[in-house]
Amino acid sequence: MNIAVTFLPRQEPTPLPPIAFIGGGNMASAIIAGLIRQDTPASTFEVVEPFAEARERLARDFGIVAQAEAGPALARCELVVWAVKPQSFAEAAKPVRGLAPDAVHLSVAAGIPSDSIARWLGTERVVRAMPNTPALVGQGMTGLFAREAVDAAGRKRVEQVLGATGELLWVAAEEALDAVTAISGSGPAYVFYFIEALTEVGIELGLTPEQAHQLAVGTFSGATALAASASEPPAVLRARVTSKGGTTYAAITSMENADVAGKIKAAARAAHQRARELGAEFGKA
Repeated sequence: MNIAVTFLPRQEPTPLPPIAFIGGGNMASAIIAGLIRQDTPASTFEVVEPFAEARERLARDFGIVAQAEAGPALARCELVVWAVKPQSFAEAAKPVRGLAPDAVHLSVAAGIPSDSIARWLGTERVVRAMPNTPALVGQGMTGLFAREAVDAAGRKRVEQVLGATGELLWVAAEEALDAVTAISGSGPAYVFYFIEALTEVGIELGLTPEQAHQLAVGTFSGATALAASASEPPAVLRARVTSKGGTTYAAITSMENADVAGKIKAAARAAHQRARELGAEFGKA
C-alpha cells in the first residue's frame, strides 16, 4: 500500500479557544503541559476525568479544576480531545454526544475507527491521531487522519494543539494509521527494549549501571539526531561506521546472522495486526 503523507514542522504558538479533554491521563497531560509551556492559561481547558487521583494531579500540576462528569461547560469548546482507553470510548461518548455540536473531535485512542467515533458522537467532524510517549517531553511523533467534514480551519486547530507535543504527519488514508501505530506509536518501546539490552550487556562487560545507561541512551539520542539531520539514508550512515574486520562489523555480522532485522519487522507487523484487531474489537459498540 502506498501511503500519502504530509510532514508538518512545529507550529508557532497563537492564542487558543477553549479546549475540552475527555480523560486526563498521561497523553492528555502531555498535550496540556506542552500548551502551558507556550503560555496557554489553565482556564482554556475543560477536563472530564472520572478518577479523583487524576483530577488531583491536574490541579496540582497545572491548576486545572477537572470535572468527574461531562456537563454544559463543554459547549464553549471548539475542540474536544478524546484521551480515553479504546475499550472505554463508546461508553464515555454517551454523555458527551450533543454537548459540543460544532466542535472538532480529536481522538488519540488507539485503533478506534473514525466511522465508530462519528456514529457515537453524532458528528462527522472527527480527526484521529496516533501519538507516542515522547510527547511527554515535547519530542513526540504523531500521525493524523481527518474525515472529509473537517475543514482547513479544523485541521489547523488540531495542528496548533498537537504541535506542542512534537512533530506531526498527516496521512491520506485512515488505514495508514495502523502502520503509524506499528512504527512510531509502539516504536518507543522497541527503542527502550534495545536500550535495556545494551545497558545489561554493558554491566556484564564491567561498566557500572549508571555508565552503561548513560552510554546506551546517549548513543541512541546522538544517532537519531544524526539520522534526522543527515541527507544520506540510515544504511549509508551505518556503512560509514562499519569497517570490514572491525568491531562494528563483528556486531552487525552477528545481528545479520541472527536475522535481527527480520525479527524487528515481524514485531512491527504484529503491532500492525493488533492495531487492526483493536479497531474491529472496540469499534463495534
